[in-house]
Amino acid sequence: MAKATKREHWSGQTGFLLAAIGSAVGLGNIWRFPGVAYENGGGAFLIPYLVALLTAGIPILFLDYALGHRYQGSAPTVFRRLFKGGEALGWFQVAISFVIMCYYGVILAWAMSFTVFSVTEAWGEDPTAFFTGTYLELAPEPGLSLDIVGHLLLPLLLAWLVVLVVMVLGVQSGVERANKWFLPLLVILFAILVVRALFLDGAMEGLNALFTPDFSQLTNTDVWLAAYSQIFFSLSIAFGIMITYSSYLKRKSDLTTTGLVAGFANSSFEILAGIGVFATLGFMAAQSGVGVNELEGLTGPILSFVTFPQIISMMPGGPIFGVLFFGSLVLAGFTSMISISQVVVAALQEKFAIGRAAASALVVGVCGTISILLFATTTGLYTLDTVDKYINEIGIITSAIVMTLVVAWGVRKLPTLRAHLNRVSAFQIGVWWHWLIAVVVPAMLIIMLGSTGYSLLVDGYAGYPTWYLNLMGWGVVGFAIVFAVVFALIPGRRGRAEEDAAFDPDDLTEDDELEEVQ
Repeated sequence: MAKATKREHWSGQTGFLLAAIGSAVGLGNIWRFPGVAYENGGGAFLIPYLVALLTAGIPILFLDYALGHRYQGSAPTVFRRLFKGGEALGWFQVAISFVIMCYYGVILAWAMSFTVFSVTEAWGEDPTAFFTGTYLELAPEPGLSLDIVGHLLLPLLLAWLVVLVVMVLGVQSGVERANKWFLPLLVILFAILVVRALFLDGAMEGLNALFTPDFSQLTNTDVWLAAYSQIFFSLSIAFGIMITYSSYLKRKSDLTTTGLVAGFANSSFEILAGIGVFATLGFMAAQSGVGVNELEGLTGPILSFVTFPQIISMMPGGPIFGVLFFGSLVLAGFTSMISISQVVVAALQEKFAIGRAAASALVVGVCGTISILLFATTTGLYTLDTVDKYINEIGIITSAIVMTLVVAWGVRKLPTLRAHLNRVSAFQIGVWWHWLIAVVVPAMLIIMLGSTGYSLLVDGYAGYPTWYLNLMGWGVVGFAIVFAVVFALIPGRRGRAEEDAAFDPDDLTEDDELEEVQ
C-alpha cells in the first residue's frame, strides 16, 4: 500500500512535548485563570477544575492527538480522510485559528511595548489613562475606524516578523527550536517573578483571597461551567492545533503519556500564575489600604496593562519586576501564536501544494494586514474584545461539539481511534474514554454553548451596540462558517484524491532515513 506524502517530523518526543506545552501555556494562563478561580470559589474551584481536566481536557487532547497522528495531516486533511464531506469541519477550525492570529499579534505588540515601558515606568501615575488614552488612543465609543495608531506599528511588525521567520524555518528548525528556547525561558522568568511576589508585603493576604475555599460554590452550576470553560480554552484543543502538531510525530510515538504530561504541565503553570498574580495583588491591596476583594481589574488586558503597571509603580525594584512580567507575556504569547500560525500554514500547504515559505508569507501578510486595519486602530480594543469573546465562546465550542458528535456518533470511529492510541502508547485507555467523548464532553459543551449564546443574544456583551456585536461578533462566527464551506469546495492540488485513497492509517512503518520535505 502506498504511503501518504512524506511529512516533516519533530526531532523526537521531547520536541513535540515542548511545542504542545508551549501552545497550551499562553496569555490566558496568566491573565484569565487567576481571576476565574477567584470569582468561582477560590480554593474550592480547584475541585471542578481538576474534574474538568480529567473528564474533558485530557480526553479531547487524546482525541486531537489520535486524529492527527492516525490520519497524518492538517485539520482539513484529517477530517477529509475521516469521512466524506469532513473537510469543511477542518477548514472551520483553520478559520478559527486564522481569526485568533489576526488579533493575537496586537496583544503581543502591547506586551513588547510594555516590556520597554517598564524600564522607566512610562505609564506615570495613571496607568489607565496611559493604556487607553496615550498608548491605544482609544475612541470613546465602539465602532469601525481606519485611524491607525502609529506607534503600534513597529512592535506589531516586529512580532509578525518573528512569526514569519519561525514559520519559514519549518517544524523542526523553526517551531520546535523556538519552543525549546521560549518555553524554558518563560518558566525561568515567571518562577523568578513568583518568588519575588511571595516576599512582598501583603502577599499572603492575596494568596488567602485566591485559595481560601468557598465550598458552597460547588453547588453552583455556573462554577462548574467556568471550570470546563477554563480547561477548554487553556489547552488549545478542538481548533486544529493539536491535530496539526501530532501529525508531525513519527509513527511510533507515545501519545497518551505525552498528553498527560502536557495537560498537567499546563494546569501546573496556571496554578503558578495564580500564585504570582494574587501575591502581587495582595501587595497592591495592602499598599492601598483595601481588601483584595475591593480591587478591580483582576482579569484580561486590564489586569496586565493597567493593574500590573500600578503595582509595578508601587513596589521596590518595580522596573525589574515589570520586565519579568511583560517579558513572560511576550514569551507565552509567542509560543501560542506560533502554534496557531502552524494550523493555517499547514492547511494551505496541503490544499494547494505550495512551498512552506510561500504559504508562511501569504498567511503572515494577510493576517498582519488585517491586524493593522482592525486591531491597531483607535477602536481596536473594542474589536479585539468582541472578536475574542465570540470566536472563543461560540466558534471553538461549536467546533468541539461537532467534532465529538461526528467522531462518536456520526462515523463511529472512537473504537478505532482508541485502538490506535493504545497501539502506540504506554498508558492504555479504556472504554471510559468513549463515554467521555461521546456523552459527557458534548453534553457539557452544549450546555455551555446554550448558556453563552442565550446570554449574548438577550443581554448582548459589555454594553456594546447591537449592530456592532452583530458585525464583529456573530459576523466573525459567520465568516468562519463561510470560510470553511468555500475552502472545502475549492479544488485542491492534483493527485490528492489518489493519495487519500492510497493512504493507509494503520501503517505504522516509516523510513527515518528519508529526507523530510521542508
